[in-house]
Amino acid sequence: MGDVFSGRIAILGMGYIGLPTAVALATRGIEVVGVDTDEERVSAIARGEVPFVEPDLAIGVSGAVAMGRLKATTETPEADAYIIAVPTPFNGDRTANLSYVEAAAKQIAPHLRHGNIVVLESTSPPGTTEKVGRWISELRPDLRMPGDGETSADIFVAHCPERVLPGRIMIELVTNDRVVGGLTQQCAERAASIYRVFAKGEILVTDAASAEMAKLVENAYRDVNIAFANEISLISETLHIDVWEVIRLANRHPRVNILSPGPGVGGHCIPVDPWFIVAAAPEQSPLIRTARQVNDRRPHHVAEQVAEKARRFRTPTIACLGLTFKANVDDIRESPAIEVVGLIAGALPDIEILLSDPYVDEVPPLLSEYSNLRMERAHAAVDRADIVVLLVEHEPFKAIRNTRLNGKVVYDTRGAWR
Repeated sequence: MGDVFSGRIAILGMGYIGLPTAVALATRGIEVVGVDTDEERVSAIARGEVPFVEPDLAIGVSGAVAMGRLKATTETPEADAYIIAVPTPFNGDRTANLSYVEAAAKQIAPHLRHGNIVVLESTSPPGTTEKVGRWISELRPDLRMPGDGETSADIFVAHCPERVLPGRIMIELVTNDRVVGGLTQQCAERAASIYRVFAKGEILVTDAASAEMAKLVENAYRDVNIAFANEISLISETLHIDVWEVIRLANRHPRVNILSPGPGVGGHCIPVDPWFIVAAAPEQSPLIRTARQVNDRRPHHVAEQVAEKARRFRTPTIACLGLTFKANVDDIRESPAIEVVGLIAGALPDIEILLSDPYVDEVPPLLSEYSNLRMERAHAAVDRADIVVLLVEHEPFKAIRNTRLNGKVVYDTRGAWR
């Protein structure tokens, strides 16, 4: 057991990772200032409210704010440690867009003083933590940076990638092992002291590049396995075999663990992170690239199957159940369900398509160009539909009785109604 941090922490980015991390620290006695450019989000947090759905987060935010341990602002404050938890999307060429990380590093730089810790949590390609150090150094040449000698550094820079599952974030923040990689060993040890405040899992100390690569490899591994499942699904479909039964039986082998096929891969990690590996070493990553292409193709296949089923009717009504990227969350980032709906709506512009999702109240902006889409409650949508497409296995959808589906063409992309 090493040192445990005590002091003031500023977290830049009050999103799906930054805000839960702020709560985990604040509810254990750390003074936390959450920083975000979204004024509405900042105001909501300052009132003790949460801007998105995540189990147990609301009570944590309200409690931390009430105790005075969590504040929110649009301005970067003075602090003893800074955590960067901003998005890292990819560019049009699928390289990492580090503009948010760079902006955060430059926001922090003027406030840094001797002994401060800077931790990058944003998932990033190898070398990004070093870039954070360089960006800070450009604005603060008066500071001795890590790498000039461990004992001479004025600040400590490290990477600690998030490793949590939406819907279980508040649990996994505490229970999961954490990887902390520093620009130097001392950087890693100092950064690890922050996570010892709340983490019950093991804290694994390493170098920054290894920590960066480990997170990308975790998600690429899952992406490759999902691509395998999706390819087995295509093969089974061609051979008129029940893929869910095939996977169930194959997984009874003690050394086989095939993941579930679906309409695609969504969220802010798995569809993005493998491309960072491909960009870093394109000639050495054909498997990772192919897996991404297989999974990116999946929404098109699902939409084509729905269009084929629609040809059985003169003017069918289609119900698409689910819009979020996974079950039982409100996150629609990189959602394959939204892509599927857009492809169906574009291919069948004269067909009414009813959308239902217990976590989404209105047609998402990405689908606003389609006039044939309308939100509807699940039971009403199913009752009116000729074709029912299950895209996300939300619990309320799984509870829909088979009798309600009788006489309808059902396309269950998740295997929830078997």
